[in-house]
Amino acid sequence: MKKYLVLILFVILFSCRSKKPVTNPNNSNTNIENPIPYKRFVITTKNEVEPEKLKKAIELGKRLLETCNTSRFKSFNSSEATQTVIENATSEKISKTCQKINFRNGKFLDLILLDITHDIETNDYIFRFDIKYVKTFYQRELKIVMNKDNKVSSIVSKEVTKKPF
Repeated sequence: MKKYLVLILFVILFSCRSKKPVTNPNNSNTNIENPIPYKRFVITTKNEVEPEKLKKAIELGKRLLETCNTSRFKSFNSSEATQTVIENATSEKISKTCQKINFRNGKFLDLILLDITHDIETNDYIFRFDIKYVKTFYQRELKIVMNKDNKVSSIVSKEVTKKPF
């Protein structure tokens, strides 16, 4: 009886072991050692971007942030921005945001271009700016997304946490 029990245990033990995956030696994909990874977002330089696209992004960003200093917002038109940006960038929403920003950061001074990212799939360009204010306690950045039609498809302003030393 003991022999049968030991035999059954060995059969169960060896039947549960993992098996090696079956590979086809004729498969041509196994010969590739280092496939090239696909990158959707590519950081580009100023020279690789159309000058009018860069100029338009800077002008629209400054116009939006100057609104906080002057309290006069000139709304975007259909040749400058997409319909969703026009609908979302109302004077009420911008004045609320400007009140918060002015309280924490003070008066807007200038925009400094940090980097430009190209989205290959949608052919959009993401311009990332550092916003300079009078008060330097809090750092903010502005992201403007320009689509292939040279229209602003997104504007995002957010606070950036400072990295400790």
